[in-house]
Amino acid sequence: MAELIWSSQLLVASPERAPRLFGDKITLPQSALEQLLAAAPLQAVPAGNSRVHTSSFDPFNPHTFAAESRARQEIEQRQQQLPHPLTFRIVNPQNGRFIYAGIREFSADENEVALSALLKESLDIKDDEFSVTNGDTQDLTSPEAEAQSVRTGPAVTVHAKQLPKGTYVRLRPLEAGYDPEDWKALLERYLRDNFTTLTTGELLSVPGTRNESFRFLVDKVFPEGEGICVVDTDLEVDIVALSEEQARETLQKRLEKASRAPGTSSGTSIGGTLSLGENVTAQVLPGDYVDYDLREWNREDTIQIELITDDPDAILVASPLTPRQQSRPRADMHVWGDFSSQSPKKFELRPTNVALEGAEALYISVSSYPAPSEPSQPSPSLYHLRITANPLNDPKHTEDTEDSHEPGDVQCKNCQQWVPERTLILHENFCLRNNTFCPQCHNVFQKKSEEWQNHWHCSHDTAHGNDAPSKEKHDAIFHQTHQCVDCFLDLEGLPALAQHRTTVCPGKLILCQFCHLLVPQKGESDPDFHDPEVMLSGLTPHELVDGGRTTECHLCNKIIRLRDMNTHLRHHELERSSRPAPRICLNKNCGRTVSKPGNDTLGLCGFCFGPLYVDSFDPEGKALRRRIERRYLSQMMTGCGKPWCQNDYCKTAERNMASVPGPHVATSVAEIMKLTKPLTEALSTKPDVPNTAPLYFCVDETSSKRRHLAEMIAADTAESDKVYDLPWCIAGVEAAGGDLEKAREWLSKWAPNQSRTTH
Repeated sequence: MAELIWSSQLLVASPERAPRLFGDKITLPQSALEQLLAAAPLQAVPAGNSRVHTSSFDPFNPHTFAAESRARQEIEQRQQQLPHPLTFRIVNPQNGRFIYAGIREFSADENEVALSALLKESLDIKDDEFSVTNGDTQDLTSPEAEAQSVRTGPAVTVHAKQLPKGTYVRLRPLEAGYDPEDWKALLERYLRDNFTTLTTGELLSVPGTRNESFRFLVDKVFPEGEGICVVDTDLEVDIVALSEEQARETLQKRLEKASRAPGTSSGTSIGGTLSLGENVTAQVLPGDYVDYDLREWNREDTIQIELITDDPDAILVASPLTPRQQSRPRADMHVWGDFSSQSPKKFELRPTNVALEGAEALYISVSSYPAPSEPSQPSPSLYHLRITANPLNDPKHTEDTEDSHEPGDVQCKNCQQWVPERTLILHENFCLRNNTFCPQCHNVFQKKSEEWQNHWHCSHDTAHGNDAPSKEKHDAIFHQTHQCVDCFLDLEGLPALAQHRTTVCPGKLILCQFCHLLVPQKGESDPDFHDPEVMLSGLTPHELVDGGRTTECHLCNKIIRLRDMNTHLRHHELERSSRPAPRICLNKNCGRTVSKPGNDTLGLCGFCFGPLYVDSFDPEGKALRRRIERRYLSQMMTGCGKPWCQNDYCKTAERNMASVPGPHVATSVAEIMKLTKPLTEALSTKPDVPNTAPLYFCVDETSSKRRHLAEMIAADTAESDKVYDLPWCIAGVEAAGGDLEKAREWLSKWAPNQSRTTH
């Protein structure tokens, strides 16, 4: 194919006028598309193409012949095709730097090209190089002023240049301390969404999930050259091993990161795996987290998580480990949490809780909310953690907690206590002078006590406390505006922020069911959560886009979208469970199926019925019955002479198995007729009545081996969870050509087993 030759020098669009581009993407003006189409190489009509393009073509008429020639020329012109994908080589003439790029769209202003930030950085084009000159200072936002303005700035030369499909790229980390678990899951997604080409020497900056970035240098590509195309190709990515000095620095940074991890700081306990009924005593410093895992419990039980502590600032949070919830629970990211100041802090998880569906484990974290005025050396908070199942059966819950009083007691109107009636007047006089009753929380305080002086009630909810730090903590947790670190959305209160970050936050990490990578559930180019297709599919925006990739069905070899594969496989399952059993040859020694039911009278395959076929009129089947009797007589008198024969009604089989003589072999005609008479009488030889009685004819070696393999498979599967009937085993061996492993594979794909049909 001829190469596309096109180049143009264009001004770089200013950041204010350029669209937001990522990766190696550019936008060109509409005129560039027209020039590219004009320069596109022609594809001639293939030789031997005799298609007529005019309705009245006559080769002997010079006028119609000329019209046909013009039509063919127009067809050739319309067959101009641009290569896919379009790639360009962009050169900065000021410094000679170049980089390859892919096209986003043809929507740029005339004589301008819009470059992504990565391309401008690679070409060393800075934002302060852009300027707009105009004779008069005026508002440049109007179309008239914009038309009169003269735009100056950096210019680049854009060449159309096709790159070979890449098969290998080697990347070099530019900084030490990169943990592969942090960026490995993001690299594939970043390249697939934002790049058409990779240029040797190019700097890749992969954005992380926590406002971080991982920078790599494209060190080497194959096929070797200036760059490669990464679209529609299998690309092998290799990360260059760090130097010894960088390796030591990486190890040091990882150790520092590990030392700062929750549960490992000095004074804070280390978490671990918990079991039901286990009591844990530990401590935690303010701002730290102690993480626990609960991996085994009865999914039909109600789970209660209880935290007992004297620290009012302690918090208890938990989240399930599911494909949609992968992060450890934190104050700003959890599914269940208790921020109250009372002890114990607890919550119950019932088996009907939808958040527990498909949970592999339960993540539990204990922390102490740091006070605004935290001391320089904070002391750890001691706590007791307990997880129980079915707390309603606990004896503690059956105790009578109602207030008990004597029959002669009366209730004080001030403190609501029960006192003897004879001392009520003295008690009320003292109580009214010294105590005060809060009508909101129904607590009693001494009038001159510090608790009453600092007692407060929140105007937004039912929370209350007895000191200023508790009020400050309550406002900071529930009424202060917090910003999401992933999408920068402002929300009021940590519970609302946690609910956002565990549900619809674009940056929430999920385990994608299609690419099997830990990725944010929504990317830059993914649809919104409120998109009807997203809502109806039940997938996250990332999974909806990633599931649009296609793959080949391993059963029918059709090309299916990944997100439709489960539905497609369920159709296969329904077809398999509803398929009728194959009709096998009624010859008990044969290992073939009858492909066309009703093609013979006896229900035999073509190989077994062939020797019995005679082209004669036999409506009653009497002649057919006599031929069957003669065949039995021949087998039992002289044998078939085949060394592989194991037919009980054959003399050769008796010689082959001399140590185990056949029970049905006779020596005289009378004995033979006596043995075969029940077999022939049970047969139905009439064409209109299907036969169900078995026959015992000698077969060829291939059929005999297939029969034994099918019987062996049926016997083996009878002892396993998957039980296949003998007709299906015979069909599987026949489809596999006698290969045992392929027959088992065929059965697992296409044959219904009894374990499926009985449940």
